[in-house]
Amino acid sequence: MPVLEIALGLPLLAVLLVVAVAVRRRGLQAAGGAVELSLRLKRPGHGRGWVNGVGRFVDDDLRWYRVFSLSLRPRRVLSRRTLEVVRRRPPSGAEHRALFEGAVVMECRVGDRPVELAMQPSTVTGFLAWLESRPPGATLPVWPQRPA
Repeated sequence: MPVLEIALGLPLLAVLLVVAVAVRRRGLQAAGGAVELSLRLKRPGHGRGWVNGVGRFVDDDLRWYRVFSLSLRPRRVLSRRTLEVVRRRPPSGAEHRALFEGAVVMECRVGDRPVELAMQPSTVTGFLAWLESRPPGATLPVWPQRPA
């Protein structure tokens, strides 16, 4: 009897986990201000370390959540007061396989720490508008100054 219970219980547990992840994602997106956003968590090699997720713009923060997670807390929180865009580029090499079709990679910096985000071109427009609408006193440049 215990073998039968385990054989029936494991598939049920797997289905429940999938449903829980789907409900969590829908909840994140239903609250508004959510976009598909990949984040490079590690830099082990070219094109590696990308993780798909959902980004939510909440006041002065961009909160990033992993897609396949049950956590209700964001994995990363980026403040627009300290976030600076260094450059924008298309995916290169192995990044094409890791990122969704048409993604744009935004190389950013938070203080002296590099941060890479990948998003759809339409999301880039909203992202840059959100960054440029910083509150008074936050004067970080969105694009590096070119020498004259």
